[in-house]
Amino acid sequence: MNARIATAPVGYLFMPALVRRRAKALIWLRRTHAWLGLWGAGLALLFGTTGFLLNHRLVMKVNAPHVEQTVIQVPLDVRPANAQALAVQVQKALRADRPAALVRVEPAQDVTWNGETLRQPELWRVFFASPARTLNVEYWAGNAYATVKRQDPNAWALLTRLHTGTGATVAWVLLVDTLAGALVTLSLTGLMLWSRLHGTRLMALGIGLGSIVLTFSLAWHAM
Repeated sequence: MNARIATAPVGYLFMPALVRRRAKALIWLRRTHAWLGLWGAGLALLFGTTGFLLNHRLVMKVNAPHVEQTVIQVPLDVRPANAQALAVQVQKALRADRPAALVRVEPAQDVTWNGETLRQPELWRVFFASPARTLNVEYWAGNAYATVKRQDPNAWALLTRLHTGTGATVAWVLLVDTLAGALVTLSLTGLMLWSRLHGTRLMALGIGLGSIVLTFSLAWHAM
């Protein structure tokens, strides 16, 4: 006589029953998870590596990223009328491949020097940025030259600048946005596809809540 052995139902813990009963919906969900994972694999490898380097830039420092810094003075044949004119003039002189990302003017002010009160002229700052190079320009209004601080990253530093979007183009920003959207979707579809074969519902909730609590606790203590 054959005895029927009762077993616990095997299914997806976090997926609505209506979706679970429809084979097409389940196939679509799995394919979406798989194709998004393939799309984000390359960028995830890049951001995982550079995220590790950025996480260790101060604590347990990894010295792979390096930025070479140089300071030069650029003579100005014509005194610029304003900070915007300086940005255009310096861009041509330095052959920068894109316009200034930031132009800022610090107003003139009175300062004390050697017991005397002197009028300090305006300070104009112009910032050019790309992943491969950074140019910080400082110019005291009326001077015949501008001081340029140039930063040239090595390959590792270049990758970390791409991670942070320093000087990135709109196309790169939009590409990284697709990775962010893919990661969010992968998290949701992965949660929905999580099966009882991996443990009980209580274990799933415990792992998920434990991860969230640990993350926020460490972030709070790091502030």
